[in-house]
Amino acid sequence: MLCEVGVTTAPDTETERSAAPPRERTFSWDDPVAIARAAAGMSGAEFFTAFAEGKIPQPPMMRTLDFDGVSFGEGRAAFRLTPREFHYNPLGTVHGGVFATLLDSACGCAVHTLLPVGVFYTSLDLSVKFLRPVTVGTGAITAEGSVVHFGRRTALAEARITDDAGKVYVTATSSCLVMRPEQS
Repeated sequence: MLCEVGVTTAPDTETERSAAPPRERTFSWDDPVAIARAAAGMSGAEFFTAFAEGKIPQPPMMRTLDFDGVSFGEGRAAFRLTPREFHYNPLGTVHGGVFATLLDSACGCAVHTLLPVGVFYTSLDLSVKFLRPVTVGTGAITAEGSVVHFGRRTALAEARITDDAGKVYVTATSSCLVMRPEQS
């Protein structure tokens, strides 16, 4: 006796595959060079204050993945995302790259909040630990990052993604290179 349990098969015909219309998503973004120019003349604290007040638009990546800045403070940054189908991987859960982007943003922006005018940073590495899957049914998730160490040349930050009940889904640590202008 042959028994099929939970088997999913691909449609047999082109007609079956095209029966459901494809989903669509469109979005717009502001000039990233203008955003970078605005940031160049501000400390990290000034930049995030202007960003929170809507004086500086969202960077394109935030629009691409549809996440928002929630809060920014001294050595802290938080972003919020509501999972959607366009975040999914082939397994039907939010793709790990979405988490990595949120966590890199939380860690990097936490470091950025501490930078004086004329000092920049870039991520050196990001170590991500995936603890449980996220789907549209999970609801909104928040990536919160904080600086663990801020030195002359490097900074270390950590972040975690949680749901509204505080359940942890993903964690990360990031090292950042702090780039200071040459002293004359």
